[in-house]
Amino acid sequence: MSQRLLHTPEGVRDIYGKEYARKLYVEGKLHESIRLYGYEDIQTPTFEFFDVFSREIGTTPSKELYKFFDKEGNTLVLRPDFTPSIARCAAKYFCDEQVPLRFGYVGNAFTNTSNLQGKLKEVTQMGAELINDDSVEADGEMISLVVQALQNVGLERFQVTVGEVEYFKGLCEEAGLDEETELELRTYISGKNYFAAQELLQERNVAEEYQGRLLKVADLFGDMGSLKEAKEMAGNSRSLAAVERLEKLRSVLELYGVADYISFDLGMLSKYRYYTGVIIKAYTYGVGEAIVKGGRYDRLLQQFGKSAPAVGFVMVIDSIMEALARQQVELPASEECRKVWYAGNDFGEKLAEVQRLRAQGISVTLGRRQENE
Repeated sequence: MSQRLLHTPEGVRDIYGKEYARKLYVEGKLHESIRLYGYEDIQTPTFEFFDVFSREIGTTPSKELYKFFDKEGNTLVLRPDFTPSIARCAAKYFCDEQVPLRFGYVGNAFTNTSNLQGKLKEVTQMGAELINDDSVEADGEMISLVVQALQNVGLERFQVTVGEVEYFKGLCEEAGLDEETELELRTYISGKNYFAAQELLQERNVAEEYQGRLLKVADLFGDMGSLKEAKEMAGNSRSLAAVERLEKLRSVLELYGVADYISFDLGMLSKYRYYTGVIIKAYTYGVGEAIVKGGRYDRLLQQFGKSAPAVGFVMVIDSIMEALARQQVELPASEECRKVWYAGNDFGEKLAEVQRLRAQGISVTLGRRQENE
């Protein structure tokens, strides 16, 4: 037998035994928080038509998608991101609904990237989406839910960073940048690559006044002081409105009692182009990547025929598991499975015993005792 048959492809792995029991426990605690906020469970397909994740939608780049064909020749992809799938589903089944819609989900997402750096290509994600509500209170609800879900699973040392893509877009609009330049600059600013950002702005002959503001965005992070500085620097109504919304959001989060977990970063910009307002990412000790990602996407559902504002987030279960392990957070041990043996002539008696235990919710196996035991 080929040894290759025993191994998984690069970027995916088996999970079993106690590790899988812990993962199910974590999923259960996170789902409990989402349920308590009134979110309805929803399930979308593992693969969708390519157009659901196309460049026009503004999601994962085509080269990072797992693409294949059905027998009719349609291009299909394994979902890399849940939000467009939820948006498609909401537009199809709730097109005429105007009341707020709350959906929660769990499943695996797939990214075909060659730059692994120890990352998995298949990860389990759990998230929530709030549709038909454009209020700052809706933003606050989602961020509060993130904080309470992470607390519920046992994490204490984490920070939720909040950004606002409209602030950056306002500065770009004021400087007269075209879409291509804005997207390229977004990549550099988000990666804190000052030199590449400066070189790009000089190549495009952007006035020095605007260069300074755009480069300064990467330094606008921290507490309320960073918002005050951002407000003073905003030379346009779009950016100013974005900062004022963050100030209101801070007040909402104080009412929720989670403001101590919040910091602001106006240089934090997502690779997903469908975000239109607030952006959130949660970080914790022991994991380099964000364990929660999300934001507002008020124009995404239009791509599927429904004009509706929306905000949501996704929690990366695998990264949360890694954080819990590195922070040595103790999770409740799953109950050991009991074992009952029968010798042959007492099968009925032992079976009755096993059935009584199972009726009490006790995990138990029934096995035949070997003669030499």
